Amino acid sequence: MTVFYAFTDGACSGNPGPGGWGALLQAKDGDVVVKERPLSGGEAMTTNNRMELLAAINALEALGRDTAITIVTDSTYVKNGVT
Repeated sequence: MTVFYAFTDGACSGNPGPGGWGALLQAKDGDVVVKERPLSGGEAMTTNNRMELLAAINALEALGRDTAITIVTDSTYVKNGVT
């Protein structure tokens, strides 16, 4: 059975300031990664929380509406927002 994961992070220099986000999508069959796709983006003037959220949002949008996924994040803001 294929399981999907998104490893996400976001940051900015200053708050607000220039920032970026990244996500690594993985499809795994057991312990074997069968497919992987990196995503990233940024903004000239943003906040760290916005970048954290955009990483998770873009990961969800990339996989599609009816796909079960585990999001792995270090952001309490994102965790509290989706649970």
